[in-house]
Amino acid sequence: MAALRRCDIDLRARTIRVERSLTELSGGGYHHGPPKSEAGKRRVAFPAHITAALKSHLADFVAPEADALVFTSPTGATLRHSNFRRRVWLPALAEAGLTELHFHDLRHTGNDLTAATGATLREMMDRMGHSSPRAALIYMHGNDARQREIADFLNKLARTELSRRGQRAKDGTRRKPSGTQRARKSAGTS
Repeated sequence: MAALRRCDIDLRARTIRVERSLTELSGGGYHHGPPKSEAGKRRVAFPAHITAALKSHLADFVAPEADALVFTSPTGATLRHSNFRRRVWLPALAEAGLTELHFHDLRHTGNDLTAATGATLREMMDRMGHSSPRAALIYMHGNDARQREIADFLNKLARTELSRRGQRAKDGTRRKPSGTQRARKSAGTS
């Protein structure tokens, strides 16, 4: 987030291009470099409802140059993790009545919500910038509401197929053998 530049945001397409990361060096200073892996370089679409807030932020807080950082300190300097945490994050949590919430938990929540949309494992990996399924699977929790959606969709598929088979029976058309029947026939068993 701290490495995002104005040119990385396309408000019309509603995408953010992730091409670099920012690392605070132990002796002071910063290093701008690529993300941890090649998969970390990605273009992520964002929901329409944040477009107005992002447009306002760009207009009010970001310098006009294409390479201007999107998120900076109040003086326009590169964000320092410790200063951001102490001056912004912790007071925001206190005002919201929240405790024990880490900034990275926002990423976890966003990925939980993405998984809840029914995103595939590949879509989760692409969105998160991971090259292996392991990290994406952490966010793909099951829940009762999703189980009900799956059951309702399976019900719809079954009803459609049964209706189609019933129509074929009325028309006198021959029913196709089931997958099990075809497999048994090809194996020479009954």
